[in-house]
Amino acid sequence: MINLRKYGEKPYNVVAVHGGPGAPGSVGSLANEIASGYSVIEPFQSKDSIEEQVNELREVILRHCNTPVVLVGHSWGAWLSYIYASKYPNEVAKLILVGCGAFETKYLSGMNQSRQDKLSIEEHETVNELAELLYDPNCMETKKVFKELGRVMTKADTYEAISDVVETLDYQPDVFKKVMAEVSDMRKSGNLIKIAKHITCPVIAIHGDEDSHPYQGVEEPLSEVLEHFSLIRLEKCGHYPWNEVHARDEFYEVLFAELHKTLEE
Repeated sequence: MINLRKYGEKPYNVVAVHGGPGAPGSVGSLANEIASGYSVIEPFQSKDSIEEQVNELREVILRHCNTPVVLVGHSWGAWLSYIYASKYPNEVAKLILVGCGAFETKYLSGMNQSRQDKLSIEEHETVNELAELLYDPNCMETKKVFKELGRVMTKADTYEAISDVVETLDYQPDVFKKVMAEVSDMRKSGNLIKIAKHITCPVIAIHGDEDSHPYQGVEEPLSEVLEHFSLIRLEKCGHYPWNEVHARDEFYEVLFAELHKTLEE
């Protein structure tokens, strides 16, 4: 699989970073919409450690983009962009976190309860069965398991979807398991929030109020450690705001306003 898609012509100043980890292509329609106003790079992450993913992302940015860039990261991609900005602050003009995960473990119970409330008993049992299979070393179909688990969790994390089209181009369960274990350890140890002190650019979080990932887990920790931080909440909106019936238009208004401030003013 190729390691990026380009939208528009040079210079590329915006980078759309997908989630998962291990779900390349999942921000395709987001990148395509951004390209109506700005040229965009959409990298596909494939490495199975945080350090390697940061290096992989940097290689794409330095080869194809004019730095400093605006990083628009979704879900895991928001964390990866955040970690990137902490390591290479001079290469990032603005950090836009979309549907970002909580930065401290104390918010996880709220996320789990929210997902449980949105799923039926049968769906909750399915999630448990799929999660067990995903980590079963004897399972020979982990890609299929990961894909189905993603489908159910997307339903739990969505308020009212515009489309049920799956944009992910490949499913990388090993990447997911290894990188999530690593970033979970970072969060548990407190190192995930500590590295914010190295970020110098403005940071904007855009978060749906119906996202299972609690906005408080982003707003409260980051507002304490970042000088230039703000969070914008979208009503009737889940984890994928560009695919939400009620929030899509407002999401793009906010996103393009932030891009304009950085790239044109």
